[in-house]
Formats: sequence, structure tokens, C-alpha cells
Amino acid sequence: MSRAVSGLFGRIAVALALAATAYGVTSPVLAADAELIARGEYIATASDCIACHTAPGGAAMAGGLALSTPIGAIMATNITPSKQNGIGNYTLKQFDAAVRKGVRADGKLLYPAMPYTAYALLSDDDVAALYAYFMNGVAPVETRPPETKLPFPFDIRLSMAGWNLLFLDKRPFDPDPAHDTDWNRGAYLVRGPAHCGTCHTPRNLFMGEQASSQMAGGDVGPWYAPNITSDPNSGIGGWSVEELVAYMRDGHVAKSQAAGPMAEAIDNSLRFMTEPDLKAMAVYLKTVPPVRDPADTQPVFAWGRPSDDLASIRGAAWPQDRDQMNGPQLYDAYCASCHQVQGQGSFEGGLPSLVHNTALGRQNTNNLVMVILNGLHRQPDVLMPGFARELSDTQVATLGSYLIQNFGNPAAKVTAAQVATLRAGGSTSTWPVWAARVGLAVAVLVLIGLIALLLRWRGNRRLATQH
Repeated sequence: MSRAVSGLFGRIAVALALAATAYGVTSPVLAADAELIARGEYIATASDCIACHTAPGGAAMAGGLALSTPIGAIMATNITPSKQNGIGNYTLKQFDAAVRKGVRADGKLLYPAMPYTAYALLSDDDVAALYAYFMNGVAPVETRPPETKLPFPFDIRLSMAGWNLLFLDKRPFDPDPAHDTDWNRGAYLVRGPAHCGTCHTPRNLFMGEQASSQMAGGDVGPWYAPNITSDPNSGIGGWSVEELVAYMRDGHVAKSQAAGPMAEAIDNSLRFMTEPDLKAMAVYLKTVPPVRDPADTQPVFAWGRPSDDLASIRGAAWPQDRDQMNGPQLYDAYCASCHQVQGQGSFEGGLPSLVHNTALGRQNTNNLVMVILNGLHRQPDVLMPGFARELSDTQVATLGSYLIQNFGNPAAKVTAAQVATLRAGGSTSTWPVWAARVGLAVAVLVLIGLIALLLRWRGNRRLATQH
């Protein structure tokens, strides 16, 4: 529904232009505006703006979604053209500064939960198209989300000046003449609008992306965004371009099925992109410098074999204490009816095989646990139910360990403590350490920001004295 609302006015503009053409009163300006709005809607879709700026059950682009970060919740803002509560008073220049430089119209700096470091690569033409779409193709919503309120010292927005000096490259995308058109289009989309690195690149002490580990995998709350470098073992080097396109478009191939934030990205963004653009992204991703986890001794999708332990429990009494159930019993009760006795899945492939599946081949088992707890949901369908209400932490750990040992990478582990942490929304045990580290980082960034402002002031003063 929110996708339809967000594109309503863009389609109306296009329809008006077509109607004008049919009656012989075509206006070049109207036609150009309709094309610009439609292009802006496509870029906004590729950028997945709706995912962060739309609260569950809320109006499209009206904000209000609390984005969880290690330093606290950052509230998504209203980016509809409301003049009172949104961005309706923004000029193109101010819109550009917010999107590509992280600077609001009032001069305050945005937190990098808004991926402006990726959007900095957008072309001038695409920014202008985005502006046309948001001002003319999005319905204004007269609600104001709560302000972001982070604890001290994280509420010091000046620190972002120092952060930007370290991590913001303001240069738009520059095509690489050593590569063809497809590769350059893919590089632009992956690194710019689609901002894949925001989730798939690990973060450093300052929460900036680690330049040496681009696309090597990162944590997204309780979920794990896997390695998508070209490495054949840890990454997607063993995937074909066709498989990558199908995965981005449909959310599933034999090797893997999308869940969590990736499923949302597909449902809100990637499935609406053109086939040539998805292919270009796949072509580029296949060339991202490989990064390998030494523990991955073979491709993560190559682990496992068909296995059948269910005969061992036939006729055996089940324990009264359900936490004493063993792996075969839990598998028989909750998994076998869909994934079959040997984990082979359904014959037509609708229900995936657990053998040679990335969900069971990774050392990081967070996604496996999260799927058992929450299920696998794709708009508008539930492809797998979640068992968070039915299974205890011990049962999930037992079942997860059984799945890994029988169908996946036996070196991986699932523990009851891990399940409890993920069930609660992610790790909090390291919060004091993170708070100390990030607090120090903020202090350093504030100092860098002050030095930058001082140097800028001195430079302006020197120019003034020269004139």
C-alpha cells in the first residue's frame, strides 16, 4: 500500500502528460516534468528511501521509524513535501546538501544512519530528479516525528563535522574507463543509490565503513549481512550473474533465501528495478575485491549432505521436559513436514533444501537463529512460520545445532545464550565497552570538527584581509 501511495502523484503526472499528447496539446515542459518525476521515483526506489522513512502502518515517507544504533535510537524524519513538518520548503540546493552532504536546511548535521556517504555518489541529474519526485510525486503528510534524542556525548552533532572529514567523500561517481558500461552502471548503483555497503561492510571504532573490508559482511541489529565480495568461499564468487539477479529480484535461489533486512530491501526496492540494472549490479559485485574468512575452507553453499536420523526416535517416548528433546525429535516436530526427512526440501523447489544452503554453511549463525525465531516473511506471504513462542532458547539451540551438524558446516555453533541475546534484539553485553569506545570517538571527532572550523575561520579571515 505504501508503495502505491508514494508513486501515486508521479503516475498522475505521467498520465496527464499522456492525456495532453492524445488531445494534441502536448506541453514540452509537462512531458519533461513527468519524465523527471518518474526518473526520481525510480532512483528513490533504488535508494530504498521508503524502508527507513516509513513507520509500520504509517504514511509513506512520513518518518517516525526508530532506527536502532549502538549509540541509541535515531528517528527517521518526515521527507514528504509538507511545508510544516517535512521538506516542502527545501530548495534544490538544500535538498542536495541533505542527500549528498548530510546537512539539513537549518545547517545542522545529520547522523550517518542516513547513508549520505553513499548518496554522495549520486549524479547532479539524479539528485534533481529525486527532488522533482519528492516535491511532486509524494503526498504531503502533516505529522512531525519525535526528535532524535541521544545521550551525551552522542547528542553533539558537531562531532559529525569531524566524522565527515574522515569518512565523507563528496565527489560524485566517476566512471572507470577501464571497465564497460554495465560494470560502471553496477558500481554506481551498488555503491551509490542501493548503498549495499551500509549493511554489508563492517564498521570501525568510529562506526565508519572499513575501507579495507568493503562488502565483507556486517551486523545489522540481530541479523548478519553476509560477505558479498568476489571470494568464492566466503563471498559470492561461486554465484553466477543469473543467480545474483534472481536472488535480488525474487529473494530466493537454490543456494539461499532472503530474510530479515535483506527481504525488506528486495520487497521495497530491488524487485522494482529493471533487469538490466540488476544485471549490472551483479556484474559489479562479481569484481569486488575478495575478502575471505580463513575458517571458510569451502564455499558456504557447499556444506552438507542428506541425512536421516528420524528412525532413531520412532517409538521412543518423548521427554516430559521439552528442553530435554533431542535434535531429531525437534526436527521431526517442526521441520520435517516441509523440508522432508533428509532435508532435501520439496521436489519442485518451492520449499528449499537445507543441504548446500548458505543459511547452514556460515560460521556466523545469527541468521539461522533469527529465521527459526521469526520465520521467513515476504510481502505478502509468510514462507516459513516463526517459532519464537513455541520453542525455548534451549530448544532453538538444540535444533540449530542439529541442523548444522547434519546439513551444514559442523564447525559452526548455536548456543542458548546466543539465542537469548538475539531474541532480545541483539547483543547488549558489550554496551559498556561500546559506550566507552564511541564516547572517546565522539570526543576525538568533536576536536577534529573544532580544528576544521578554526582552520576555515582563519582561512576566511585571511581572505578578508587580502581584499
